[in-house]
This record gives sequence, structure tokens and C-alpha cells, in this order.
Amino acid sequence: MKHLLFLALLISFILGSYSVVNAQKKVNYKRKKPQTSQGNSIKFIKGIELNTDSSSTATAILEKKVKLSSITVAPTSINNYLNNIENCSSFQFKYAMIMNREVESINNLELYNFINDWWSTRYRFGGSDHEGIDCSSFTEKLFSNVYGYSVPRTSKEQFSAFKKVATKDLKEGDLVFFNTRSTRRKKRKAITHVGLYLGNNYFVHSSVSDGVTINSLSDEYYRKKFVSGGRFPLTEYKK
Repeated sequence: MKHLLFLALLISFILGSYSVVNAQKKVNYKRKKPQTSQGNSIKFIKGIELNTDSSSTATAILEKKVKLSSITVAPTSINNYLNNIENCSSFQFKYAMIMNREVESINNLELYNFINDWWSTRYRFGGSDHEGIDCSSFTEKLFSNVYGYSVPRTSKEQFSAFKKVATKDLKEGDLVFFNTRSTRRKKRKAITHVGLYLGNNYFVHSSVSDGVTINSLSDEYYRKKFVSGGRFPLTEYKK
């Protein structure tokens, strides 16, 4: 009887050990399984894989490099643009900043050389030299030196000789006329000031307060005093 009891206990012990070993194998199998996912690829983030096939990986990297190189290579037009900027003079940068324009748009060098030569010359009524110059003498000299045409001496005569142009149609080289004295009701009966339009709503003139300078037609004072634009009667200026 004792022998039978001992045999039963021994069998129970063996069966229990076998169950533990099998259970441990299942646990180990479950832990290892995710590391050998299908397709020999490693997933770092959901939806993103790195294929371990070296040839396909190298091809993908090469394609990416080609695409990146095609983007980073500067086109010839950009190089030309940079070369043009480098060749610009200091006064081109100066007037581009004053008028909030691109430097390369300041391309009428003869015009801006003339303006730069007279810049800050004080206003003097009846004056016509660097000791002092009035507005109409300035535009008269500008037209003669830059465009090669003689225009009348006074602002009133210039207003009469030039074809009238609306503000929205103004182009570089047009004159802009003002009445700085008469009331708004009588403003078209008297022209007392003149300047030359440069573009982007700016004009150059000999100002009573600042001498030869550049102002904007959008400035409240000049906006209120503006009468009309004027264009030289010829369709093209003589260069």
C-alpha cells in the first residue's frame, strides 16, 4: 500500500514538471515572435518600415539624393540675378530704399545720376544752379540733360505744354503738377509746383523745405495739393 502511494506521488510530480516546461516554452515563443515579423522589415512607428533588402534600400536612398540635388542646385537665372545685384551702384541701393523698390528696377542710370548730382541742393526761387534751384528749373534741366528735350521754364508753362495724365496712368518721366497756394475750389486755376514722376507713386522735385528730394504722392500734403500728371507730347523721349 505504501508503495502504491509513493508511485502515485512520483507520477504527479513528473506530470507537473512537464506542464511547467511546456508553459515556459509557450511564453518564450510568444516573446520572440514579434521580432521575426513578416517580410524581414523592422517597424519603428506604425506605417513606417525599413526594408532590410540592401539593394532596394540603396536604390531608394539614391533616388532621394537625386531629387534633393535637383532642388538645391541654383538655376542660372538666380546666379544672373545675384550678379546684377553685385553690379549695382550705391546710389541705386539708396533710391531703391527710399522708394521701397527692387534695386534692379532702378535701371535708368542717367536719370538717377542726375538726381544724385542735385540731391539736397537747396530750394531758391528763380535759382538754376547748385547754389539753389526752384522746382520748374529743376525739371527743365532734368528734361534737357536726361531726355534731350527743351521744355518751358515755368511750372505754369510746363503744365500747358504737357498732355494731361491721370494718376493711375503715370509713368517714369511724366511730370506731376500741384497747386500749393490756392483753395481746393480754385486749384485748377493756378499751378505753383512741379516734379518728375519716378514710379511706385514717388516723384523727385525741388522742395521749399528740403531742397531736391523725393516724396510720395500718397503723403497727405501732396495728395491734397495734386492737380494732374503731364506727359511730354512726343510718344517717345529722345535718348
